[in-house]
Amino acid sequence: MSEIPQQAEWVYSAPNLKELAARYDQWAKDYDRDLTELFGKTTPQKIAKVFAKYVPTKSKILDVGVGTGLVGEFLNQHGYHHLDGLDISLKMMAEARKKNIYTAFYQEELGQPLRLETNSYQAVIAKGVFTAGHAPSSAFDELIRITVPAGMLVFSLRSDYYRTSNFREKQDALEATGHWKLVEKTDPFVIWPKATEEILCNIWVYRVTKF
Repeated sequence: MSEIPQQAEWVYSAPNLKELAARYDQWAKDYDRDLTELFGKTTPQKIAKVFAKYVPTKSKILDVGVGTGLVGEFLNQHGYHHLDGLDISLKMMAEARKKNIYTAFYQEELGQPLRLETNSYQAVIAKGVFTAGHAPSSAFDELIRITVPAGMLVFSLRSDYYRTSNFREKQDALEATGHWKLVEKTDPFVIWPKATEEILCNIWVYRVTKF
């Protein structure tokens, strides 16, 4: 088990966000099956479990990079029923809509201004969007804006990408300027155990402390 799955390589190699959305659109129908049978998904249940430690079940939540709703399924099992989804891929969100666990969906590009009201959500959760070729660290600014003061922002971040990108600098800067405060960072874990043991990620939990 040492090779990155072909589907993941194909997605990560997208030259721009428009093509990234197109590739996720093409993958949407088979995404859940592939992640279960070929990848051995671990992150959705892990991030939902961490999230449940800090966020009341009655909270209004935005699932960023909602994809086909895998995270939402586990949040639903934990008693969360006020979920909205945001993604770059319409066809991925169409698959998520079939699961009947989300109230609203938004097609948005992370790193750009979001067409969402300030202080709209008690918590934001993001699984798998902070990785190479996907959302930039600048996306945190808007995610903080739409989260209420004292709300929670929980996300996964590939461990290797954290070391080689500007995420460390951005996360530290946001804490230094009083926009958020780190609550928890999990130990690294393998995200696709059926496919490869080489790709690890951590789950980060921040409390929004803006203004």
